[in-house]
Amino acid sequence: MNTRSSNPNPSRRDFLATTAASLAAAGIMGAGCMKERAKTTATPRGAIPIGLQIYSVRVDAEKDLAGTIAKVAKMGYEGVEFAGYYGHSAKDIRKMLDDNGLVCCGTHTAMETLADDKLADTIAFNKTIGNKYLIVPWLKPDEANARQAWLTYAKRFNELAEKVRPHGMKVGYHNHAHDFAPVDGTTGWDLLASNTNKDVIMQFDTGNALSGGGDPMVYLKRYSGRATTIHIKEYSTTNKNALIGEGDIKWGEIFRLCRAGGTKWYIVEEEKDAYPPLTAVDLSIKNLKKLLR
Repeated sequence: MNTRSSNPNPSRRDFLATTAASLAAAGIMGAGCMKERAKTTATPRGAIPIGLQIYSVRVDAEKDLAGTIAKVAKMGYEGVEFAGYYGHSAKDIRKMLDDNGLVCCGTHTAMETLADDKLADTIAFNKTIGNKYLIVPWLKPDEANARQAWLTYAKRFNELAEKVRPHGMKVGYHNHAHDFAPVDGTTGWDLLASNTNKDVIMQFDTGNALSGGGDPMVYLKRYSGRATTIHIKEYSTTNKNALIGEGDIKWGEIFRLCRAGGTKWYIVEEEKDAYPPLTAVDLSIKNLKKLLR
């Protein structure tokens, strides 16, 4: 997510602060299938499927999650990534997905929900909704000792990777602009990526990275194989409302690096103000599919 001071909606950080409580309120269901199901929308063999980060349409989802998911499916998205559950149980969410032929291609879950005393509930919830990618969306170390903070985070991610592996899951981290700020001659992103095991997902967000000075092509090459899922977000120096394909990103090269690195999902995240959210994500997938032809 890009921070916008004029945005009346809560920030991603504030939004996810309620995730732990949402998990408890939603009712954890222990059983679930981790196998990704057949899609109702055809994807060419070998093509990377397209998902949507539901945070993009959070205003609509908060009012009517089931209806919003149905609309997203009709647009041609094959999966959704959650960043909160709007008070719904895991069982109900799974039904919404099944009813629309969608899969859960990830969840943005706050680091606190991966604490040892909450991890079992988080795993159970994600098993039920069919998700295997547990992505932490935000970390902001104390700048006074940022290097050590990132190293401590890296150690914890390695521990979590071991804990969730028996459940067929992976943990990971999603970047924001500040993750590319200098830290003792390197960056927080580099410290985390270079000190975590290869099965810890480094979920690259193209637009966020460029906002912070991080070149997607450099980082996708440097940590090839780590962007198991990637956020497809446009960036433009001249048009703040540019949708996918309307800005500065060289998408053909990005897609080539993703294919070479084994990316499993392209995930659209669109938060600009030029269009209503559902219109924006509809235009985004149409533009993305044109670029992928």
